[in-house]
Amino acid sequence: MFRRAFSGAPWESRIGYCRALRAGDHVYVTGTTAVGALEQGAYGQARRCLEIIEKALRELGASMADVVRTRMFVTDISKWEEFGRAHGEVFAAHPPATTMVEVKALIDPKMLIEIEADAVVNP
Repeated sequence: MFRRAFSGAPWESRIGYCRALRAGDHVYVTGTTAVGALEQGAYGQARRCLEIIEKALRELGASMADVVRTRMFVTDISKWEEFGRAHGEVFAAHPPATTMVEVKALIDPKMLIEIEADAVVNP
């Protein structure tokens, strides 16, 4: 049985996806952007993405400590240190495997980063 969490982002219903899905001990958090914080720069947007991810994980009985993999899609790789600082602050005590890649664009030109996360909840 699957459990789903929704954030209320306008694209969820239009495109047909949920913020996160729990399948047994695994939680998959969809690509998350800094909706509501697009004026905050690279670091601020990354922190906002991670806050949204944390909320979705909690709704499904997981935590940031359960995250085993993240993927960061960024529109300007030269800001990698700012993105990385936010990621490092959140995951310092329990670093997951991660990837950061530059992409041409995200759905809104103001978006600088989109983060996905996968978690495994210990039974």
